[in-house]
Amino acid sequence: MTDGQDRDRLSDEEVAQMMDLWRRYCAHDLDQWEALQTETPYGPVYVFMTRSLPQEWDPSMFREF
Repeated sequence: MTDGQDRDRLSDEEVAQMMDLWRRYCAHDLDQWEALQTETPYGPVYVFMTRSLPQEWDPSMFREF
């Protein structure tokens, strides 16, 4: 990782804040699902949040936050 990329990393405090905001979003704003996409230096990233577990997915696949 280059110095510039290292400076772009989130601090532990920023990660904690992001997780808190995601919890609030999921509790108060997420209806049935949300599908997001963003570009990164390494290509696109896709984020899918849903209130139901996709078929044939095991809950142990997920990391709790």
